[in-house]
Amino acid sequence: MELFTKYYMEWKGGKKSDNVSYANIPRFYYRLPAEDEVLLQKLREESRAVFLQRKSRELLDNEELQNLWFLLDKHQTSPMIGEEAMINYENFLKVGEKAGPKCKQFFTAKIFAKLLHNDPYGRISIMQFFNYVMRKVWLHQTRIGLSLYDVAGQGYLRESDLENYILELIPTLPQLDGLEKSFYSFYVCTAVRKFFFFLDPLRTGKIKIQDILACSFLDDLLELRDEELSKESQETNWFSAPSALRVYGQYLNLDKDHNGMLSKEELSRYGTGTLTNIFLDRVFQECLTYDGEMDYKTYLDFVLALENRKEPAALQYIFKLLDIENKGHLNVFSLNYFFRAIQEQMKIHGQEPVSFQDVKDEIFDMVKPKDPYKISLQDLINSSQGDTVTSILIDLNGFWTYENREVLVASDNDNTADVDDT
Repeated sequence: MELFTKYYMEWKGGKKSDNVSYANIPRFYYRLPAEDEVLLQKLREESRAVFLQRKSRELLDNEELQNLWFLLDKHQTSPMIGEEAMINYENFLKVGEKAGPKCKQFFTAKIFAKLLHNDPYGRISIMQFFNYVMRKVWLHQTRIGLSLYDVAGQGYLRESDLENYILELIPTLPQLDGLEKSFYSFYVCTAVRKFFFFLDPLRTGKIKIQDILACSFLDDLLELRDEELSKESQETNWFSAPSALRVYGQYLNLDKDHNGMLSKEELSRYGTGTLTNIFLDRVFQECLTYDGEMDYKTYLDFVLALENRKEPAALQYIFKLLDIENKGHLNVFSLNYFFRAIQEQMKIHGQEPVSFQDVKDEIFDMVKPKDPYKISLQDLINSSQGDTVTSILIDLNGFWTYENREVLVASDNDNTADVDDT
């Protein structure tokens, strides 16, 4: 035993300290097993699997949820508000006692108070409470489901982990039944890119599982379980089959030489074909390219940025391209550098170029930066005008829309009036 203890302590990294406080300090660091420590890695994997199984068994199953609904309905407190059943705190506690140990966590004064909304009898809605429980159970189920793909076991998913999760999720989503298997890899890439574009702004290559659960993307993805999802919902859902096919179809249409990549000239036809050459130059300078051409993954980041210009992550992407001096802010020189290309395009289209001074003043008035001589990314986000400002600087069509906004609004009002008269 002495020899074993000696060798074991050497392997662990030294012998125990004689310091009295050493025994009182709880262990707070557990070293991850190295790649060559196969036994320790297997032990860790098995321990995590057992832990997740135990956590899964602690969740309410369908039968237990039905029983909970039955108990809540049985203990409702009159009078009803319209058709909505209510329950007071006394009956709430009675249900908690009868519902079983798994439900105990939901029957607290804190949760009751959280759901209490101006009821004259001090009651809460049974439906709201049951939906709260369902949501919590769903979140825990999803957390466990995602954790099964967390190969590192550190609470985050790498790109390959999330790709595996979505690939195995496809057969469970009826709205994706029509997808050909040959398109699965492109669909997975399209779906995963949205998660990483918005949830990994520092491009670390991994996303916290907590962040995935906190955002609405997973809800949008799982919405595809609904077999009767409306056409409008499918068109606005990035993860739907029509949306994924639209984005991939656009990429194929732009790829004129069919080499699977996009050159600057091919990308210039994106959208209305009015993005300025200077902006496109910056895209190819800053973004990952292969021999000066853009692959599908880089193209997806580009599309997500331009289609979501109000979002901070999209503004961060575009701001990096506009910040030609890499100083962390836009000054008059930066704005003039990009707006000159808009003026040149106006001349080509036979339009009278607008004065840069006027545009510069309007941009600073819209953004109202902390420093009157330069605009930071945070200024752009705080102003809620980031989409307008970026459109003015990079896209002739965007600038034209802004410049003629009053005419367009008047035209919309006239159309509305015509419809009303009809």
